[in-house]
Amino acid sequence: QVQLVESGGGSVQPGGSLRLSCVGSGFTFSNYAMSWYRQAPGKARESVAGIIAVGGFTTYADSVKGRFTISRDNRRNTVYLQMNSLKPEDTAVYYCYAGRDLRGNALDAWGQGTLVTVSP
Repeated sequence: QVQLVESGGGSVQPGGSLRLSCVGSGFTFSNYAMSWYRQAPGKARESVAGIIAVGGFTTYADSVKGRFTISRDNRRNTVYLQMNSLKPEDTAVYYCYAGRDLRGNALDAWGQGTLVTVSP
C-alpha cells in the first residue's frame, strides 16, 4: 500500500522558518521524482518545488525561489521542504506528491497534507 505521510506544519510569524517532511512507503522511494504542492483557501492547488529521483535536480515556483529548498534522503524514504523567510501568502495546506519513476511510469500518489499558517 502506497503511503505518503507529511509532518512539520504549524503556525509561524512572518520571516520565520519551518521544515516539512514527507515519508514514503509501499513503493521504491528512490526511483521516483517527488514534489511539494500547496493549496491556499479558495485557491487551486499549485506546484511549489520538485526533485528528481537521482542527480538532485530541483525546480521551484517563482514565488518561493531563494526562500524554499527541497531535498531528499533516499535512505530514509523522506523528502523535505525547508521554508525560510515565510510570508503570509505562504499560508496553505502543503501536500507531498510522488510522480514518475525513472522509466516514466506514473505513481500519482498524494499525502494527506500538513497545514502551514503564517501570521503576525
